[in-house]
Amino acid sequence: MGFAPPSTAPGNVSAVHILLATDADWIVAEVTAALGGPDTSFTVVRSGQLVAKVAAEREPDLVITDLQVGTMGGFAITLALRNDESVDALPHLPVVMLLDREADVYIAQRSDAEAWVIKPLDALRLRRAMNAALAGETYHEGVPVAPAPEPEATDGEEDPAAAEEETANAG
Repeated sequence: MGFAPPSTAPGNVSAVHILLATDADWIVAEVTAALGGPDTSFTVVRSGQLVAKVAAEREPDLVITDLQVGTMGGFAITLALRNDESVDALPHLPVVMLLDREADVYIAQRSDAEAWVIKPLDALRLRRAMNAALAGETYHEGVPVAPAPEPEATDGEEDPAAAEEETANAG
């Protein structure tokens, strides 16, 4: 029995195993449809308390967790994974959290998750979050981007753009 060669399609990461923590069937359906492919496998965990144990057994490349998974949500799951990592019980596992609404960004920012996506979900955003997390980067929705600082004018120097504008408006 042979193995399929890694996918080279743009945006695809080859041979990815994803641990999906959710108790909602519709999330399983949406995430597997959006990220599934010949080189992607999934392990679905429906109890937050079992995520670290299953992660140690299955060694996933990525953990995707719903914000609410029974009695232990995505925030607590991520903290538990980071705690296990800090004592070398688990390797670092990139985490993508699925947030219910924009107000949940506050919680996500404190979770140490590499990425989060605000529901409703779509394939493009899920794939961007997955690819960023797997590459060691971040993907954070709902976080305002700070405006670029404006250059400061120094005393005694006139702004050439302002001078041109004044000349153009003078006549």
